[in-house]
Amino acid sequence: MRKNLFFIVFAVLCMTLGSCGSSKQIAYFQNADSLSYAASKGLFDAKIMPKDLLTITVSTTDPKAATPFNLSVTNTLNATGYLSTGAGSLQTYLVDNDGFINFPVVGQLKVGGMTKRQCENYIRDKILPYMSKTENPIVTVKMASFKVTVAGEVKAPGVFNVDQEKISVIEALARAGDLTIYGKRGNVLLIREDATGEKSVHRLNLNDANLINSPYYYLQQNDYLYVEPNSVQAKNSAIGSSTTIWISVVSILTSVASLVVNVLK
Repeated sequence: MRKNLFFIVFAVLCMTLGSCGSSKQIAYFQNADSLSYAASKGLFDAKIMPKDLLTITVSTTDPKAATPFNLSVTNTLNATGYLSTGAGSLQTYLVDNDGFINFPVVGQLKVGGMTKRQCENYIRDKILPYMSKTENPIVTVKMASFKVTVAGEVKAPGVFNVDQEKISVIEALARAGDLTIYGKRGNVLLIREDATGEKSVHRLNLNDANLINSPYYYLQQNDYLYVEPNSVQAKNSAIGSSTTIWISVVSILTSVASLVVNVLK
């Protein structure tokens, strides 16, 4: 009886210790209090890349002066089949593979690789010669196609548009509902494409607070995050998660019943 009791207690302790060990892999940024974050100083600014869609607005004190530079889609087909003109929406500019856009009046402009502020100043300098000396145009550039993709072991995978043109790894995962309990927090895959079309793969460890100092903490447009399943989920996929749960429940109940029987003998 004592031998059986010892075996049961030992098994329960092993399961308990195993669960405690795995729980240590769940928390993010476990060493956050022991690191310096000086390397993370600086505000993130996205760079314009090929295939980005840009919305560009020019504002002036005299509305007529800005009209040639604010092309809008105004023609619509009405119920009678004729084209009519309305307020419309601003035209978007597609950045080509060489980083150029075709801007009204001034023609081809290379904006690839620029930040939004750099692009605004560049376009402003290009249109100034076409305006009177009293005008001080304001150029506003917005990336209309900034998006990231999150897939794998998250609660709500999908493609997410980023209006503010800035999103961190943690924010992207939060939009996807965070990782499930089966997601590998120490090995999140990031696939990134640069301005030349070359892809690169990076492994991110959410358990390590050094991620905050990493150049991959903030995502670029069209980044792809994939959360791999851990070994438990991989096994569950073969036999079904419900089966695993029932096996665990039956195993625990059997152990408890055996313990009670042996104690009462």
